[in-house]
Amino acid sequence: MISIESLKVEFNATPLFEDVSYVINKKDRIALVGKNGAGKSTMLKILAGLQQPTSGIVSVPRDCTIGYLPQVMKLADSRTVREEAELAFEHIHEMQADIDRMNQQLADRTDYESEDYQKLIERFTHANDRFLMMGGTNYQAELERTLLGLGFSRADFDRPTSEFSGGWRMRIELAKLLLRRPDVLLLDEPTNHLDIESIQWLEQFLATRANAVVLVSHDRAFLNNVTTRTIEISCGRIYDYKVKYDEFVVLRKERREQQLRAYENQQKQIEDTEAFIERFRYKATKAVQVQSRIKQLEKLERIEVDEEDTSALRLKFTCSSRSGNYPVICEDVAKAYGEHVIFHDVNLTINRGEKVAFVGKNGEGKSTLVKCIMGEITDYTGRLTLGHNVQIGYFAQNQAQLLDENLTVFDTIDRVAVGDIRTKIRDILGAFMFGGEASEKKVKVLSGGERTRLAMIKLLLEPVNFLILDEPTNHLDMRSKDVLKEAITNFEGTAIIVSHDRDFLNGLATKVYEFGGGRVTEHLGGIYDFLRKKQIENLNELQKSPTLSTSPTAEKRGALATAADSAATASSGQPASAARLSYEEQKELNKRLRKLERRVADCEAEITQTESAIAILEARMATPEGAADVSLYEQHAKLKAQLDKVMEEWETASLELEEQSSKA
Repeated sequence: MISIESLKVEFNATPLFEDVSYVINKKDRIALVGKNGAGKSTMLKILAGLQQPTSGIVSVPRDCTIGYLPQVMKLADSRTVREEAELAFEHIHEMQADIDRMNQQLADRTDYESEDYQKLIERFTHANDRFLMMGGTNYQAELERTLLGLGFSRADFDRPTSEFSGGWRMRIELAKLLLRRPDVLLLDEPTNHLDIESIQWLEQFLATRANAVVLVSHDRAFLNNVTTRTIEISCGRIYDYKVKYDEFVVLRKERREQQLRAYENQQKQIEDTEAFIERFRYKATKAVQVQSRIKQLEKLERIEVDEEDTSALRLKFTCSSRSGNYPVICEDVAKAYGEHVIFHDVNLTINRGEKVAFVGKNGEGKSTLVKCIMGEITDYTGRLTLGHNVQIGYFAQNQAQLLDENLTVFDTIDRVAVGDIRTKIRDILGAFMFGGEASEKKVKVLSGGERTRLAMIKLLLEPVNFLILDEPTNHLDMRSKDVLKEAITNFEGTAIIVSHDRDFLNGLATKVYEFGGGRVTEHLGGIYDFLRKKQIENLNELQKSPTLSTSPTAEKRGALATAADSAATASSGQPASAARLSYEEQKELNKRLRKLERRVADCEAEITQTESAIAILEARMATPEGAADVSLYEQHAKLKAQLDKVMEEWETASLELEEQSSKA
């Protein structure tokens, strides 16, 4: 679909990558990986046509559409959420206006037998069929489904976008992109502003409903669940693996080991050859052999071993002193802004040394409770008690953006370092990959990951025994995230981690507090224990009878759905919520339900389309010329038979869907 040939990009005469060639095929799910600064975002910009390579060709077919979501974008604030999302359907509105115009002409004109009138009917039929195939009649339902999936509530749809934070406005842009259904989706860190539930919805969408996807993300679980192909940018070249991320990591390690063995063997061969040349260089009897070996060395294609980034983020949070046994106790804590209740009746106790996760949709109060614990918000009700000798170190979501952009990396740390630590600033910066000239960089030229690391250094210099980290992994690459995770695990104090990164929280958090619906619920166990539990608990909410579209046959469908619901209840003898399935069984059931839902939706679309075709035929049959055309009656009979067949399929699929839903 898109062909990249001999691509080269240079910055200040230094190649970022060169001689890069690969092809993006239909339905490809590609993870674009590499360390920070390797050129991942640059590659996406080139594919999107926003940046020109130094040399090489990017071939995009004329009818191929590309959607691009950058990490940072400028957003408009003049519309409501729904109006902004509807911009994705401008082409649908244009088609609808065109069809309405032709329909009016068909109604007004009386020259039924003219060739021009017949051509108008054909144009109308073609346009209407295309309109139906593109989902023109149900785009509002698709729009609402996408916005709800990305975390918006129905009450948000008519709110102006100016009332939302940058993260939520980024979700609106993502919704518009997904609704346009481009042939190729280019996504640069799409999960940075999403909560866990929205990430899972996006995973499902990309895996089942998107076309080709090229994805840059530092969320390992997200990559594994979405992608089936991994392209690594390393040392100015690319390596293309037809596997998901975890398998790629294993294959990359094997590739480097093979390269290393081949390199060592070749070096031994070169040493032996050079030794032979040196030994017999001046012996006339060996002149021919010496010249042969010299030519052999000149022709030898030298094996290169991929550079391995051995710079390490050596991160260690030192616990300043011992806090009391219970650093945080909340008793009936509640917070509201006017009539809007953020949370109420919060009762929780965090023990010394615990690592707990705060999870839930954005806007449900995670950061608000953190600010209550920090003392930044004091007008809450209830009782919030900090334990004896609690010293808090806080990393906020926007911590990296709060740095002074005009200072250098060194000056930023020099201003907060006190005492003997000032003599070790260079060593500390080197440990965080800011060694040498990098320490003299201005903050304004640093990447998102570099700013996050710098903000983390500032936190390290504070004497604390209680860490509160609000989305600490945004913009960190996978290696840096692994080191941060290890540092928090080894921290002897207490930690609250607000994060949506499942892989980061896995094995780190031993208790999960879920924020939602004004409540804070405690879940013992790790993040995947929580997700398995939630999937089962929420199933009955998620798998309610699907809303069926209205058409001339909707009444019959409604009756069928009601009958199936009654039958399912009667046969089970108990409500579905009483049943508890294992995780694997639940996963399999979800698959079957999605398959059946697609079958029902496909049947409904075909029913609507066939009914429209019958209506058009009947209009033509009502004309004097059409009444005498036998072929029209034959087409009409075929369409009627086709409609009956599809209706039968729809009935079977609907009943089966209801039966399977009842098992949930």
